[in-house]
Amino acid sequence: MFCRRLAGDRDSGDDLYHDALLLALRKFPSLRDPGAFRAWLYRTIIRTFASTVRRPWWKRRVTLTTEVMDQLIGEDPGDVLAARRWMVRAFAAVSPEEQALVTLHELEQWSLAEIAALYGKSEGAIKLRLFRARKKMRQALVMSVSRDVSPERRAKLMTGEMKCAAAKPGLE
Repeated sequence: MFCRRLAGDRDSGDDLYHDALLLALRKFPSLRDPGAFRAWLYRTIIRTFASTVRRPWWKRRVTLTTEVMDQLIGEDPGDVLAARRWMVRAFAAVSPEEQALVTLHELEQWSLAEIAALYGKSEGAIKLRLFRARKKMRQALVMSVSRDVSPERRAKLMTGEMKCAAAKPGLE
């Protein structure tokens, strides 16, 4: 489930999982401490995801086949698609490492201590990285909402003075 959430959809997540497992199988002799297997495997998944994100856009394209068309046609997925668009906009503002960090903490419900052990850093450092990643994501969402907003209102959005304006433009 971590791979699916990190990649953004089921098929990409499954591909990420398989690629990471193949890499982990090849690199398994380099594991020094068998007790750290979980953290080592998650780091392998995160590294695989980061290298996948860095691929050129033409290698990430999906051809429009009948299977893809069948998936697109169905019940009204408006809310799911809107939420996915917001997540894509937010995650586009951060690096793959920050995406993995936010996904582990927010979606996978890992504690700060577990993430700190995974990254080999202090809990304070992880809290700071999470704060910065969330701030970047928030600013990206505010900027995407406020493109047609005046500079004064944009400044209020950025400082948090107009929180409801991001959800319903025009309200102050």
